[in-house]
Amino acid sequence: MPPLPPDPSRRNEHSRRAILEASLALVGELGYDNVSIEAIAKRAGCGKQTIYRWWPSKGAVVLEAATQSLNPVVVFPDTGDIVADMREQLIGILDLITTTSFGAAYRGVIAAGQSDPSLIRAVFDQVIEPNIKGFSARADLAKQRGEIRPDADAPTLRDVLYGVIEYRMFHAMPLEPQYIDALLKLAFDGVR
Repeated sequence: MPPLPPDPSRRNEHSRRAILEASLALVGELGYDNVSIEAIAKRAGCGKQTIYRWWPSKGAVVLEAATQSLNPVVVFPDTGDIVADMREQLIGILDLITTTSFGAAYRGVIAAGQSDPSLIRAVFDQVIEPNIKGFSARADLAKQRGEIRPDADAPTLRDVLYGVIEYRMFHAMPLEPQYIDALLKLAFDGVR
């Protein structure tokens, strides 16, 4: 009889948090490629079988940890000014990438996902798709309010805004607020 799939409801919350924190800390210290499930388990104070019971791979553990650190940053503010709201969100993402282990973790997961279709699909499901939905909702609201033109191409605008961050992150280029300000001016001058 094949083993039952992992049951997230049976996770010990203390152990889960310890594992997620350990995975991000180790990736930040050693780099994604130099971190193993064994090292995560040792740092978290649990057995590696606990990790494998809850996650199918190192990439899945690191992705969950990275996603949890990203979640508070990607919530869209709504001040009635989409440019100010986008600036706040994008600066928050830059800060997360440059001052925490998130950047190293995300780069590592994306690289690992190139040879692991289930991991890259999980990246889409857990990071990209929620962002698409959140941005689309905020863009629709901006169109209704007249913050941007009703015919503005929101999917392309989204790709431009977030694509610059990923481009700079994946090419080890500086990520600084002035790039966001210039990007917002260029992008929103075209849709107002």
